[in-house]
Amino acid sequence: MKKTLSFPIIVTGITVLLTLGVYLWGQQRALNPNQIIVGTTYMTMNNDFYQVVNDVIVRQLEKRGNRVYTRDPQLSVKRQCQQIKMFIDQRVNAIIINPVDSHSQKLLSCLRKAKQKGIKIIVVDTQLSDKKLADTTIVSDNYQAGVIIAHHVMADQKSANILILEHKKTVSASSRVQGFLDTLASHSDYHIVARKETKGQTEVAMPQVERVIASGLHFNVIMSLNDRVALGALAALQSHQLTSVAIYSVDGSRDLKQLLSQTTMLKGTVAQSPITMGKQASASVYSLLKGKKVPKNITIKVSWYDRNSPIEMGWQ
Repeated sequence: MKKTLSFPIIVTGITVLLTLGVYLWGQQRALNPNQIIVGTTYMTMNNDFYQVVNDVIVRQLEKRGNRVYTRDPQLSVKRQCQQIKMFIDQRVNAIIINPVDSHSQKLLSCLRKAKQKGIKIIVVDTQLSDKKLADTTIVSDNYQAGVIIAHHVMADQKSANILILEHKKTVSASSRVQGFLDTLASHSDYHIVARKETKGQTEVAMPQVERVIASGLHFNVIMSLNDRVALGALAALQSHQLTSVAIYSVDGSRDLKQLLSQTTMLKGTVAQSPITMGKQASASVYSLLKGKKVPKNITIKVSWYDRNSPIEMGWQ
């Protein structure tokens, strides 16, 4: 007969392990009182952009004997709030966050509690709606990314019916779209025929584009907020054998760069630099904790990348 553990025994075991973990953490902190502890949480870790940002941060901090706790909220505000509360309990010195929802009052409230505890708040790749909350915000020039795409659309197309694939809950994505719209505003030959929410995800973008195709709506240009969404759009178009639609994107990811040589539907991408972003975030942690002045807003330049650009298959 197999024996099974009773529920009280399991609970006791878990409690012991958690207690031991807290004890060991406290012991390590006591042995190294100058160690910097940083919590990082990004809207989702299934995006290699955030993986690169975090890898740089971990390397920059841990090579000097510091520690980084990384958590993945998987696009859940509730989960990200829980992670922030955990960071507070672990007495981290700083939190580096890419918010799931820049406007969420629950998330902003959690970050305020962290700040009240003296924890430094560093926001990456987007802004919080409460701009005073962050000690520093590090972003790509997202508005300019939209401007660049608009200029390339006008250079490539004498007129266009445009489908915009967006993510309304992030300020960075909204800024890209706004730069795009503002640049085209005075050009009457370019029409926005639809705007669809994708949450920045491939698996959301593909069915959204398929539904637009099924509706019979005509479009010949897609403006995609990022490369993951662009790849979902490309898959939808290819499944319907539509090869005359031009896709423009933002990120500069390895996957999209490799595909540029395989299909003319992908016109190019405005490249960000997650490596630079990670370095800036790490440097900001050290400066803030030393009491040095750090700019409230740090903007990283973006650049156009297409099949005619010098070959660079990795992130910048």
